[in-house]
Amino acid sequence: MNYVELDNYSRKWIFTHASMPVAESDLALIKPYTQARSAQIWGEHVSRQSPDADHFEKGDWAHNDKIWSMAIDWQAAWDSDEPELPEEMLAFLDWEDNTTVYFCYEKYNVIETKWDVFKRNWKNFLFFDDGPMLLGRKKSQAVWFSSKGTFRLANR
Repeated sequence: MNYVELDNYSRKWIFTHASMPVAESDLALIKPYTQARSAQIWGEHVSRQSPDADHFEKGDWAHNDKIWSMAIDWQAAWDSDEPELPEEMLAFLDWEDNTTVYFCYEKYNVIETKWDVFKRNWKNFLFFDDGPMLLGRKKSQAVWFSSKGTFRLANR
C-alpha cells in the first residue's frame, strides 16, 4: 500500500481546519504517501542523500544555487482573502490541471495530488512551511518554499 488514509495522516488537520476547510471532492484527491513510498519519491525526485531541505549537499540538484530564481514573496498572497497562488508561480508552472504533483515536506512526508487541487488549497499545504518543495510528475519545474514567506523557482 502506497498511501496513508487521510483520516490517519498526522497532519490531517491542515486540510480540515475550521478556518480553511477543504472541499470533500478535493480531500479525496489529497493522498499522503506511507513513509516508505515517501522516501522512494524523495529519493527519485529530490535527494538520495539529504533527508530534508535544510541538509541538501553537493550532488543534490537542489543544492545548486545557480538554478534557483531570486526569492519571491508568497506570504502576502497567503495572508490575503484571495485564493490564488502568486502570479509568478502560476506563470512559471504551465502545468495542466490534471498533472500529478508531489508536495514534499521532507523525506518521509510526501503528498500526491493534482495541480488543480493544489492551486485551490495551497494555503492549507503551507501551514507547514519549513522548506517543502512542489514538483510535478514528469515535469522539470520545481518550487521551493521557505518559512521566511518566500519561494524560489527552478528547472531541475
